[in-house]
Amino acid sequence: MCLLLPLLAAGTAFWLLRRRGGRPPWAAPAPEPADETARRVLAERFARGDISVDEFLERASALNWYPGT
Repeated sequence: MCLLLPLLAAGTAFWLLRRRGGRPPWAAPAPEPADETARRVLAERFARGDISVDEFLERASALNWYPGT
């Protein structure tokens, strides 16, 4: 009985960590992938009007990203 309780607690902790993607609750969120960051920055620049439609589409195709499809 003395061994059963710690094993049960360890099993529950392992199951909870696996269920959350292996990250403990106090850990910082996973960093955004570089390609997602590039797409987000490109979309923000286009939304602000910093780049034209043609430039946006050219840079999006360089990222292998075809918005709207």
